[in-house]
Amino acid sequence: MNNFEFKNPTKIIFGKNTIEKLTTEIPQEAKVLLLYGGGSIKKNGIYEQVKSALSKHTVIEFGGIPANPEYAILMKALKVIKDEKITYLLAVGGGSVIDGTKFLSSAALFDGDSPWDILSKSIRTETGMPFGTVLTLPATGSEMNSGAVITREETKEKLAMGGPGLFPQFSILDPQVIASIPERQLVNGITDAFTHVLEQYMTYPIGALLQDRFAESIMQTLIEVAAKVIKDPTDYKSASNFMWSCTMALNGLIQKGVPTDWAVHAMGHELTALFGIDHARTLAVIAPSHYKFNFETKKEKLAQYAERVWNVTEGTTDDKAYAAIEKTEAFFNELGIDTKLSDYTKDYEGTAEKISKRFTERGWLGLGEHQNLSPDKVEKIVKMAY
Repeated sequence: MNNFEFKNPTKIIFGKNTIEKLTTEIPQEAKVLLLYGGGSIKKNGIYEQVKSALSKHTVIEFGGIPANPEYAILMKALKVIKDEKITYLLAVGGGSVIDGTKFLSSAALFDGDSPWDILSKSIRTETGMPFGTVLTLPATGSEMNSGAVITREETKEKLAMGGPGLFPQFSILDPQVIASIPERQLVNGITDAFTHVLEQYMTYPIGALLQDRFAESIMQTLIEVAAKVIKDPTDYKSASNFMWSCTMALNGLIQKGVPTDWAVHAMGHELTALFGIDHARTLAVIAPSHYKFNFETKKEKLAQYAERVWNVTEGTTDDKAYAAIEKTEAFFNELGIDTKLSDYTKDYEGTAEKISKRFTERGWLGLGEHQNLSPDKVEKIVKMAY
Protein backbone atom coordinates (compact mmCIF):
# COMPACT_ATOMS: atom_id res chain seq x y z
CA MET A 1 0.00 0.00 0.00
CA ASN A 2 1.25 3.50 -0.85
CA ASN A 3 1.86 6.21 1.74
CA PHE A 4 -1.07 8.59 2.15
CA GLU A 5 -2.62 11.37 4.18
CA PHE A 6 -6.37 11.58 4.65
CA LYS A 7 -8.55 14.31 6.06
CA ASN A 8 -12.19 14.93 5.24
CA PRO A 9 -13.67 17.76 7.29
CA THR A 10 -17.20 17.64 5.85
CA LYS A 11 -19.91 16.97 8.41
CA ILE A 12 -22.53 14.54 7.08
CA ILE A 13 -26.10 14.85 8.34
CA PHE A 14 -27.87 11.75 7.06
CA GLY A 15 -31.45 10.58 7.35
CA LYS A 16 -35.13 11.45 7.26
CA ASN A 17 -36.27 15.05 7.75
CA THR A 18 -32.75 16.38 8.25
CA ILE A 19 -33.16 19.50 6.07
CA GLU A 20 -34.58 21.30 9.10
CA LYS A 21 -31.10 21.12 10.66
CA LEU A 22 -29.99 23.92 8.33
CA THR A 23 -31.25 26.25 11.05
CA THR A 24 -28.31 25.48 13.31
CA GLU A 25 -25.64 24.59 10.74
CA ILE A 26 -25.42 28.02 9.09
CA PRO A 27 -24.32 30.90 11.34
CA GLN A 28 -27.24 33.17 12.21
CA GLU A 29 -25.35 36.31 11.18
CA ALA A 30 -24.43 34.92 7.73
CA LYS A 31 -25.78 36.47 4.55
CA VAL A 32 -26.63 33.39 2.49
CA LEU A 33 -26.76 32.87 -1.27
CA LEU A 34 -29.07 29.94 -1.98
CA LEU A 35 -28.03 28.24 -5.23
CA TYR A 36 -30.10 25.71 -7.15
CA GLY A 37 -30.75 24.36 -10.64
CA GLY A 38 -33.72 24.33 -12.95
CA GLY A 39 -36.37 24.74 -10.31
CA SER A 40 -37.32 21.12 -9.54
CA ILE A 41 -36.81 21.85 -5.84
CA LYS A 42 -39.84 24.13 -6.03
CA LYS A 43 -41.98 21.24 -7.26
CA ASN A 44 -40.92 18.51 -4.85
CA GLY A 45 -41.15 20.39 -1.57
CA ILE A 46 -37.42 20.72 -0.91
CA TYR A 47 -37.40 24.47 -1.54
CA GLU A 48 -40.11 25.03 1.07
CA GLN A 49 -38.21 22.92 3.60
CA VAL A 50 -35.01 24.91 3.01
CA LYS A 51 -36.74 28.28 3.18
CA SER A 52 -38.54 27.28 6.35
CA ALA A 53 -35.30 26.19 7.99
CA LEU A 54 -33.66 29.50 7.01
CA SER A 55 -36.61 31.73 7.89
CA LYS A 56 -34.50 33.65 10.41
CA HIS A 57 -31.52 34.04 8.09
CA THR A 58 -30.91 36.65 5.40
CA VAL A 59 -31.18 34.72 2.13
CA ILE A 60 -30.63 35.80 -1.48
CA GLU A 61 -31.48 33.30 -4.25
CA PHE A 62 -29.78 32.35 -7.51
CA GLY A 63 -31.39 29.63 -9.62
CA GLY A 64 -30.77 28.24 -13.08
CA ILE A 65 -27.43 26.46 -12.69
CA PRO A 66 -27.52 23.92 -15.56
CA ALA A 67 -26.72 20.21 -15.56
CA ASN A 68 -23.15 20.99 -16.60
CA PRO A 69 -22.39 24.09 -14.51
CA GLU A 70 -21.73 26.80 -17.08
CA TYR A 71 -19.02 29.38 -16.46
CA ALA A 72 -20.97 32.30 -17.93
CA ILE A 73 -23.95 31.64 -15.63
CA LEU A 74 -21.70 31.21 -12.62
CA MET A 75 -20.09 34.56 -13.36
CA LYS A 76 -23.56 36.14 -12.97
CA ALA A 77 -23.85 34.44 -9.59
CA LEU A 78 -20.39 35.74 -8.68
CA LYS A 79 -21.60 39.27 -9.38
CA VAL A 80 -24.49 38.72 -6.97
CA ILE A 81 -22.02 37.52 -4.32
CA LYS A 82 -19.96 40.68 -4.75
CA ASP A 83 -22.88 43.12 -5.02
CA GLU A 84 -24.85 41.65 -2.11
CA LYS A 85 -21.80 41.08 0.08
CA ILE A 86 -22.67 37.41 0.53
CA THR A 87 -20.76 35.58 3.29
CA TYR A 88 -22.09 32.01 3.01
CA LEU A 89 -23.16 29.77 0.12
CA LEU A 90 -25.76 27.00 0.20
CA ALA A 91 -26.03 24.53 -2.69
CA VAL A 92 -29.38 22.77 -2.94
CA GLY A 93 -29.13 20.26 -5.75
CA GLY A 94 -27.03 17.51 -7.27
CA GLY A 95 -23.40 17.46 -8.31
CA SER A 96 -23.73 20.24 -10.87
CA VAL A 97 -25.13 22.76 -8.40
CA ILE A 98 -22.58 21.72 -5.79
CA ASP A 99 -19.71 21.91 -8.29
CA GLY A 100 -20.87 25.35 -9.39
CA THR A 101 -20.99 26.43 -5.75
CA LYS A 102 -17.42 25.21 -5.24
CA PHE A 103 -16.30 27.34 -8.16
CA LEU A 104 -18.06 30.33 -6.62
CA SER A 105 -16.53 29.57 -3.22
CA SER A 106 -13.11 29.77 -4.84
CA ALA A 107 -13.83 32.66 -7.20
CA ALA A 108 -15.35 34.82 -4.44
CA LEU A 109 -11.95 35.04 -2.73
CA PHE A 110 -9.76 34.80 -5.85
CA ASP A 111 -7.47 37.81 -6.44
CA GLY A 112 -6.11 36.85 -9.86
CA ASP A 113 -6.86 38.34 -13.27
CA SER A 114 -9.73 36.04 -14.25
CA PRO A 115 -11.64 33.36 -12.33
CA TRP A 116 -11.25 31.11 -15.38
CA ASP A 117 -7.56 30.89 -14.46
CA ILE A 118 -8.59 28.73 -11.50
CA LEU A 119 -9.55 26.08 -14.04
CA SER A 120 -7.30 26.73 -17.02
CA LYS A 121 -4.17 27.09 -14.87
CA SER A 122 -5.15 24.41 -12.32
CA ILE A 123 -4.88 26.82 -9.39
CA ARG A 124 -5.38 24.95 -6.14
CA THR A 125 -7.92 26.54 -3.77
CA GLU A 126 -6.53 26.68 -0.25
CA THR A 127 -9.31 28.86 1.20
CA GLY A 128 -12.81 29.40 -0.14
CA MET A 129 -15.99 31.10 1.01
CA PRO A 130 -17.76 28.74 3.44
CA PHE A 131 -20.60 26.69 2.02
CA GLY A 132 -22.90 23.79 2.79
CA THR A 133 -25.04 21.51 0.66
CA VAL A 134 -28.44 19.86 0.62
CA LEU A 135 -28.08 16.89 -1.72
CA THR A 136 -31.06 16.28 -4.01
CA LEU A 137 -29.51 13.88 -6.55
CA PRO A 138 -27.02 11.18 -5.48
CA ALA A 139 -24.33 10.61 -8.11
CA THR A 140 -21.14 12.60 -8.04
CA GLY A 141 -20.04 12.50 -4.41
CA SER A 142 -19.38 16.25 -4.65
CA GLU A 143 -21.19 16.68 -1.33
CA MET A 144 -18.22 15.17 0.53
CA ASN A 145 -15.15 16.00 -1.53
CA SER A 146 -13.16 19.05 -2.60
CA GLY A 147 -13.29 18.68 -6.38
CA ALA A 148 -15.46 20.23 -9.08
CA VAL A 149 -15.83 20.25 -12.86
CA ILE A 150 -16.97 23.35 -14.73
CA THR A 151 -18.07 23.74 -18.36
CA ARG A 152 -17.44 26.71 -20.63
CA GLU A 153 -19.74 26.67 -23.64
CA GLU A 154 -17.83 29.48 -25.36
CA THR A 155 -14.73 27.31 -25.75
CA LYS A 156 -16.38 23.85 -25.55
CA GLU A 157 -14.24 22.99 -22.52
CA LYS A 158 -14.94 21.05 -19.34
CA LEU A 159 -12.20 21.39 -16.74
CA ALA A 160 -11.61 20.26 -13.18
CA MET A 161 -10.58 22.21 -10.09
CA GLY A 162 -10.07 21.50 -6.41
CA GLY A 163 -8.16 22.08 -3.21
CA PRO A 164 -8.58 21.74 0.56
CA GLY A 165 -10.56 24.97 0.71
CA LEU A 166 -13.44 23.42 -1.23
CA PHE A 167 -14.81 20.83 1.18
CA PRO A 168 -18.40 21.61 2.16
CA GLN A 169 -18.68 22.54 5.83
CA PHE A 170 -21.67 20.21 6.02
CA SER A 171 -23.88 18.18 3.70
CA ILE A 172 -27.45 17.13 4.41
CA LEU A 173 -28.39 13.77 2.90
CA ASP A 174 -32.07 12.92 3.20
CA PRO A 175 -32.75 9.78 1.09
CA GLN A 176 -36.43 10.74 0.84
CA VAL A 177 -35.54 13.37 -1.78
CA ILE A 178 -34.92 10.77 -4.48
CA ALA A 179 -38.64 9.92 -4.62
CA SER A 180 -39.16 12.70 -7.16
CA ILE A 181 -36.06 12.11 -9.31
CA PRO A 182 -36.77 11.07 -12.94
CA GLU A 183 -35.60 7.60 -13.93
CA ARG A 184 -32.99 8.94 -16.36
CA GLN A 185 -31.27 10.84 -13.56
CA LEU A 186 -31.41 7.88 -11.19
CA VAL A 187 -29.77 5.71 -13.84
CA ASN A 188 -27.14 8.38 -14.42
CA GLY A 189 -26.44 8.52 -10.70
CA ILE A 190 -25.93 4.78 -10.40
CA THR A 191 -23.66 4.73 -13.47
CA ASP A 192 -21.66 7.76 -12.34
CA ALA A 193 -21.01 6.38 -8.85
CA PHE A 194 -20.15 2.93 -10.17
CA THR A 195 -17.62 4.38 -12.59
CA HIS A 196 -16.13 6.57 -9.86
CA VAL A 197 -15.28 3.39 -7.98
CA LEU A 198 -13.83 1.74 -11.07
CA GLU A 199 -11.53 4.71 -11.65
CA GLN A 200 -10.00 4.21 -8.20
CA TYR A 201 -10.00 0.41 -8.27
CA MET A 202 -9.34 -0.79 -11.82
CA THR A 203 -5.58 -0.31 -11.93
CA TYR A 204 -3.16 -2.96 -10.61
CA PRO A 205 -2.75 -4.85 -7.31
CA ILE A 206 -0.74 -3.05 -4.66
CA GLY A 207 -1.62 -5.06 -1.57
CA ALA A 208 -4.26 -2.61 -0.33
CA LEU A 209 -6.62 -5.35 0.77
CA LEU A 210 -9.04 -3.20 2.75
CA GLN A 211 -9.24 -0.53 0.06
CA ASP A 212 -10.13 -3.19 -2.51
CA ARG A 213 -12.85 -4.56 -0.24
CA PHE A 214 -14.26 -1.09 0.36
CA ALA A 215 -14.44 -0.46 -3.39
CA GLU A 216 -15.93 -3.87 -4.15
CA SER A 217 -18.58 -3.47 -1.47
CA ILE A 218 -19.73 -0.15 -2.92
CA MET A 219 -20.06 -1.67 -6.39
CA GLN A 220 -21.86 -4.72 -5.01
CA THR A 221 -24.29 -2.47 -3.15
CA LEU A 222 -25.01 -0.37 -6.24
CA ILE A 223 -25.66 -3.53 -8.27
CA GLU A 224 -27.96 -4.88 -5.55
CA VAL A 225 -30.09 -1.77 -5.16
CA ALA A 226 -30.08 -0.45 -8.75
CA ALA A 227 -33.24 -2.18 -9.96
CA LYS A 228 -35.05 -1.51 -6.68
CA VAL A 229 -34.26 2.20 -6.73
CA ILE A 230 -35.35 2.56 -10.34
CA LYS A 231 -38.57 0.59 -9.80
CA ASP A 232 -39.53 2.34 -6.55
CA PRO A 233 -37.49 5.38 -5.49
CA THR A 234 -39.76 5.76 -2.45
CA ASP A 235 -38.28 2.56 -0.98
CA TYR A 236 -36.32 4.20 1.83
CA LYS A 237 -34.02 1.25 2.48
CA SER A 238 -32.83 1.10 -1.13
CA ALA A 239 -32.72 4.89 -1.42
CA SER A 240 -30.54 5.11 1.69
CA ASN A 241 -28.04 2.57 0.41
CA PHE A 242 -27.97 4.20 -3.02
CA MET A 243 -27.36 7.68 -1.61
CA TRP A 244 -24.63 6.63 0.83
CA SER A 245 -22.89 4.48 -1.82
CA CYS A 246 -22.69 7.49 -4.15
CA THR A 247 -21.14 9.59 -1.39
CA MET A 248 -18.67 6.88 -0.34
CA ALA A 249 -17.66 6.32 -3.97
CA LEU A 250 -15.91 9.67 -4.15
CA ASN A 251 -15.24 11.11 -0.71
CA GLY A 252 -11.53 10.31 -0.92
CA LEU A 253 -11.49 7.21 1.26
CA ILE A 254 -11.19 4.41 -1.29
CA GLN A 255 -8.43 6.12 -3.29
CA LYS A 256 -5.99 6.39 -0.38
CA GLY A 257 -2.94 4.16 -0.59
CA VAL A 258 -3.74 2.93 -4.10
CA PRO A 259 -3.00 3.97 -7.69
CA THR A 260 -5.91 5.64 -9.49
CA ASP A 261 -6.77 6.05 -13.14
CA TRP A 262 -9.22 8.88 -14.08
CA ALA A 263 -8.48 8.64 -17.80
CA VAL A 264 -12.09 7.56 -18.42
CA HIS A 265 -13.26 10.82 -16.87
CA ALA A 266 -10.76 12.89 -18.84
CA MET A 267 -12.07 11.46 -22.11
CA GLY A 268 -15.69 11.46 -21.01
CA HIS A 269 -15.57 15.14 -20.09
CA GLU A 270 -14.57 15.94 -23.66
CA LEU A 271 -17.60 14.09 -25.04
CA THR A 272 -19.87 16.11 -22.77
CA ALA A 273 -18.18 19.36 -23.78
CA LEU A 274 -18.40 18.55 -27.49
CA PHE A 275 -21.82 16.91 -27.71
CA GLY A 276 -23.68 17.71 -24.49
CA ILE A 277 -24.02 14.02 -23.62
CA ASP A 278 -24.87 13.30 -19.96
CA HIS A 279 -21.67 12.91 -17.95
CA ALA A 280 -22.51 9.41 -16.68
CA ARG A 281 -23.28 8.19 -20.18
CA THR A 282 -19.94 9.39 -21.54
CA LEU A 283 -18.23 7.31 -18.84
CA ALA A 284 -20.19 4.24 -19.93
CA VAL A 285 -19.14 4.93 -23.53
CA ILE A 286 -15.42 5.17 -22.75
CA ALA A 287 -14.91 2.64 -19.93
CA PRO A 288 -15.30 -0.65 -21.87
CA SER A 289 -12.96 0.51 -24.65
CA HIS A 290 -10.47 1.86 -22.13
CA TYR A 291 -10.30 -1.49 -20.32
CA LYS A 292 -9.98 -3.43 -23.56
CA PHE A 293 -7.18 -1.18 -24.81
CA ASN A 294 -5.29 -1.41 -21.50
CA PHE A 295 -6.16 -5.05 -20.94
CA GLU A 296 -2.65 -6.33 -20.25
CA THR A 297 -1.87 -3.80 -17.51
CA LYS A 298 -5.32 -4.09 -15.90
CA LYS A 299 -6.16 -7.76 -16.28
CA GLU A 300 -5.19 -8.81 -12.74
CA LYS A 301 -7.59 -6.32 -11.21
CA LEU A 302 -10.20 -7.04 -13.88
CA ALA A 303 -10.07 -10.72 -12.98
CA GLN A 304 -10.30 -9.96 -9.27
CA TYR A 305 -13.27 -7.71 -9.95
CA ALA A 306 -14.91 -10.47 -12.02
CA GLU A 307 -14.54 -12.94 -9.18
CA ARG A 308 -15.52 -10.75 -6.25
CA VAL A 309 -18.17 -8.51 -7.76
CA TRP A 310 -19.65 -10.61 -10.58
CA ASN A 311 -18.99 -14.09 -9.17
CA VAL A 312 -17.09 -15.26 -12.24
CA THR A 313 -15.02 -18.19 -10.99
CA GLU A 314 -14.33 -20.26 -14.12
CA GLY A 315 -11.51 -19.84 -16.62
CA THR A 316 -8.07 -18.30 -16.80
CA THR A 317 -7.12 -14.84 -15.61
CA ASP A 318 -7.64 -13.57 -19.15
CA ASP A 319 -11.04 -15.25 -19.38
CA LYS A 320 -12.20 -13.68 -16.12
CA ALA A 321 -10.83 -10.29 -17.09
CA TYR A 322 -12.68 -10.30 -20.42
CA ALA A 323 -15.84 -11.43 -18.63
CA ALA A 324 -15.49 -8.49 -16.24
CA ILE A 325 -15.58 -6.02 -19.12
CA GLU A 326 -18.57 -7.78 -20.65
CA LYS A 327 -20.43 -7.86 -17.33
CA THR A 328 -19.80 -4.18 -16.75
CA GLU A 329 -21.05 -3.19 -20.19
CA ALA A 330 -24.08 -5.43 -19.78
CA PHE A 331 -24.85 -3.79 -16.42
CA PHE A 332 -24.85 -0.36 -18.04
CA ASN A 333 -27.05 -1.67 -20.87
CA GLU A 334 -29.50 -3.20 -18.40
CA LEU A 335 -29.83 0.19 -16.76
CA GLY A 336 -30.76 1.64 -20.14
CA ILE A 337 -27.36 3.20 -20.85
CA ASP A 338 -25.96 2.99 -24.39
CA THR A 339 -22.24 2.31 -24.55
CA LYS A 340 -21.22 3.50 -28.02
CA LEU A 341 -20.68 7.12 -29.08
CA SER A 342 -22.61 6.44 -32.29
CA ASP A 343 -25.69 5.78 -30.15
CA TYR A 344 -25.64 9.46 -29.13
CA THR A 345 -24.48 11.31 -32.24
CA LYS A 346 -23.97 10.68 -35.93
CA ASP A 347 -21.30 13.39 -36.06
CA TYR A 348 -18.63 11.40 -34.28
CA GLU A 349 -16.07 11.26 -37.10
CA GLY A 350 -12.98 13.24 -36.14
CA THR A 351 -13.87 13.27 -32.43
CA ALA A 352 -10.92 11.09 -31.41
CA GLU A 353 -8.46 13.29 -33.28
CA LYS A 354 -9.97 16.44 -31.77
CA ILE A 355 -9.69 15.10 -28.22
CA SER A 356 -6.13 13.92 -28.81
CA LYS A 357 -5.20 17.39 -30.09
CA ARG A 358 -6.79 19.07 -27.07
CA PHE A 359 -4.87 16.86 -24.66
CA THR A 360 -1.63 17.61 -26.46
CA GLU A 361 -2.27 21.35 -26.34
CA ARG A 362 -3.00 21.19 -22.60
CA GLY A 363 0.11 19.17 -21.93
CA TRP A 364 -1.88 16.11 -20.85
CA LEU A 365 0.72 13.75 -22.26
CA GLY A 366 0.44 10.82 -19.85
CA LEU A 367 -2.90 9.85 -18.31
CA GLY A 368 -3.84 6.78 -16.28
CA GLU A 369 -2.29 5.00 -13.32
CA HIS A 370 1.05 4.60 -15.13
CA GLN A 371 0.99 8.11 -16.61
CA ASN A 372 1.72 6.58 -20.00
CA LEU A 373 -1.59 7.03 -21.80
CA SER A 374 -0.42 9.49 -24.44
CA PRO A 375 -2.76 11.50 -26.71
CA ASP A 376 -2.24 9.06 -29.58
CA LYS A 377 -3.43 6.22 -27.34
CA VAL A 378 -6.40 8.31 -26.22
CA GLU A 379 -7.28 8.72 -29.88
CA LYS A 380 -7.35 4.93 -30.35
CA ILE A 381 -9.52 4.38 -27.25
CA VAL A 382 -12.07 6.97 -28.34
CA LYS A 383 -12.21 5.43 -31.84
CA MET A 384 -12.83 2.03 -30.25
CA ALA A 385 -15.84 3.61 -28.51
CA TYR A 386 -17.47 4.78 -31.76
